[in-house]
Amino acid sequence: MAQVTRRRTGEHLRLLFDLLLAAPDGLPAREALTRLEAKTQLTPYEAGEYESGGRRFEKIVRFATVDCVKAGWLLKQKGRWSVTAEGKEAYDRLRDPEEFYKAAVALFQQWKRQQPAYADEAADEERQALKVASITLEEAEESSWTEVQAFIGAMNPYDFQDLVAALLRALGYYIVWTAPPGKDGGVDLVAAPDPLGTRSPRIKVQVKRQVAPISVDGLRSFLATLGNDDVGLYVSLGGFTKDAREEARLQATRKVTLIDLERLFDLWVANYPKMPDQDQRRLPLQAVYFLAPE
Repeated sequence: MAQVTRRRTGEHLRLLFDLLLAAPDGLPAREALTRLEAKTQLTPYEAGEYESGGRRFEKIVRFATVDCVKAGWLLKQKGRWSVTAEGKEAYDRLRDPEEFYKAAVALFQQWKRQQPAYADEAADEERQALKVASITLEEAEESSWTEVQAFIGAMNPYDFQDLVAALLRALGYYIVWTAPPGKDGGVDLVAAPDPLGTRSPRIKVQVKRQVAPISVDGLRSFLATLGNDDVGLYVSLGGFTKDAREEARLQATRKVTLIDLERLFDLWVANYPKMPDQDQRRLPLQAVYFLAPE
């Protein structure tokens, strides 16, 4: 890393922030790095690889983003990177690349001094070790999330519907009706708090495995199926448009909850231990524990 100056690292970071700020929902880490490389004239050193494996350019950028995360400028969640409001303010205020990166490093050091395990001034080797641990965990999370997305994305619509039904059972609900193959009239599942479906609220569920986000018109079609005593649950693999989310939030008479893939997975993980084996096999998981860099 000695052949990479702080100014050069700052240039990489500011260009990365350019790309992320242009994407309101952020970008998957791999896509962000690919786009960044396409806009960068790499030096021979950056274009090379470390003896231990891994391309130098990617490692240089990933190491620098650890400072930005601890500075509160960058958010990493399930392999997706996005710039925070604090990061946007720093990006606008600190236009010199070297000053931009130096400020992130200073905030990283400030964060570290506040951690009990790093109360004293640590050597550069310790700071690097902390970054290595962070990146190892980060790359593992990205890899696992990519596999989960691919696994669920490869399901046929009925298997995906059964996955949602299994989650609802784990949450304590009973599936009292499942739409047969063919047109479903806008409702795929009906769930209730009791096995006979006599107690309120009755939950009507629409399940969509499409990649494109659900539009506000698509949400309104589902809302039209809800009665006064119904609660709507819309599960969409591709998520929802901003207008659709706003429509759901502003509903005064019809209660509806929107669940995208990330929220579905989080609910699955939280309730996985309560599921019987046959339901767990619909999306089998194995916990692997890492030493947390915090």
